[in-house]
Amino acid sequence: MTTIVKIFVPKDAAALAVGADAVANTIQAEADRRGINIELVRNGSRGLLWLETLAEVETPQGRVAFGPVEADDVAGLFDAGWHLGQRDHALCHGLTEDIPYLKNQQRLTFARVGITDPLSLSDYQAHGGFEGLKRAITMTPAEIVEEVTQSGLRGRGGAAFPTGIKWKTVLNTPADQKYIACNADEGDSGTFSDRMIMEGDPYTLIEGMTIAGLAVGATRGYIYLRSEYPHAAAALNSAIDNARAVGWLGHDIGGSGRHFDLEVRIGAGAYICGEETSMLESLEGKRGLVRAKPPLPAIKGLFGKPTVINNVISLATVPIILAKGANYYRDFGMGRSMGTLPFQLAGNLKQGGLVERAFGITLRELLYDFGGGSASGRPLKAVQVGGPLGAYLPESQWDVPLDYEAYIGISAMVGHGGLVAFDDTANMSQLAEYAMEFCAVESCGKCTPCRIGAVRGTEVIQKIRANHQREQQVHLLRDLCDTMLGGSLCALGGMTPYPVLSALNHFPEDFGLDATAPANP
Repeated sequence: MTTIVKIFVPKDAAALAVGADAVANTIQAEADRRGINIELVRNGSRGLLWLETLAEVETPQGRVAFGPVEADDVAGLFDAGWHLGQRDHALCHGLTEDIPYLKNQQRLTFARVGITDPLSLSDYQAHGGFEGLKRAITMTPAEIVEEVTQSGLRGRGGAAFPTGIKWKTVLNTPADQKYIACNADEGDSGTFSDRMIMEGDPYTLIEGMTIAGLAVGATRGYIYLRSEYPHAAAALNSAIDNARAVGWLGHDIGGSGRHFDLEVRIGAGAYICGEETSMLESLEGKRGLVRAKPPLPAIKGLFGKPTVINNVISLATVPIILAKGANYYRDFGMGRSMGTLPFQLAGNLKQGGLVERAFGITLRELLYDFGGGSASGRPLKAVQVGGPLGAYLPESQWDVPLDYEAYIGISAMVGHGGLVAFDDTANMSQLAEYAMEFCAVESCGKCTPCRIGAVRGTEVIQKIRANHQREQQVHLLRDLCDTMLGGSLCALGGMTPYPVLSALNHFPEDFGLDATAPANP
């Protein structure tokens, strides 16, 4: 009997961007030429992005990793006997699970990503898939909501609102129709965890949304996906069709007599539609403008009906909570920040990628133990945490534990877990100006503090940098930021001052100011 060698090559967008398709095609062609019988599996990315394309060979001891592999390397890998379990090659990293970057993680939400074939239902179920939904089917809606509440899960999109409270509000609001809306408009710089889940384990999002539907009495769901994610759209649509075909979506879910179905809707490329009410407007076919609150979307949301709005990571985490229980999930983390978060390492780092760890880890650990320090070899100067609206944190704050409340205490936010690192060549006044420019470009225009404030803020920072009445302009900038913080209708205008003020307070020398003078927060 001929032995079949199983080789894994990611089809994640990050791997495709560096030639994964060419690597996969070359592996198949080279195996055919040599008469070697292989099974080529296109998995999700393990998240070790500096090693992409990361090809793995299954052996009796476990998968052995090789990377970064290019098409030109493939013949040499076969010559070295990688298909026979040999590891004597410069690109070999040993057993994948033993690579420190991966071994030192706590993967709950991302437990299957990079391990399974993303569209294989049998793979998904063999690795614990649908166990949470099977349990949810046996529970009442109130019991499901209570389980999620007790887990301590908070919104992973950035707001960190307790998920169970939001679900309970929708459950207790009577209506003839309710909806689940997944906010997959992942537009923040340095963030890619939503995309990796949707491309690498789409069934976990489908399962989480279905559990949410059962929990609140919703029968319809929508995944609002950014247009820049075509691979995620293809994976989700195929997975939805597959799940529906075997009874995990649609009528009579798992033989329970309960119903839930969902579909993917593609956005047109507006950053503001990552804000939940703008997303609802877009889903309804309108221009993406922020709605005033109240009413809350949980009471009057999509098409005026009670709506659960959660982001991808929040919903994709629900299945493991239902499968293993609230206490299991709650035991990870610290304080009121329970569970894990997939931190995304980007910018000037040697080892960019995804790291899922419990809350409480520090920036310093992520930057050096996982990220390997700067890619340039120069000292790291600042890290922006939480996307383009996040604060720039200096080294003096890198030992603060990553915890929602701890970060609020230093005028920062954990957000979606995206980290962008800068070395000592970065000019923080230039980055502050960019933050205001970004807000001006992406504003929906509905409220004056954001629409006008961001334009004026850009001008004021330009004057500071040009030393045009610098001290007066600094006072003006602080007043303007205070107005935007307190008067903006949504977080776009309300949080743009975070990167601006943090740059001004922590790096005054980059604005031409006296670095020894006390900061004025």
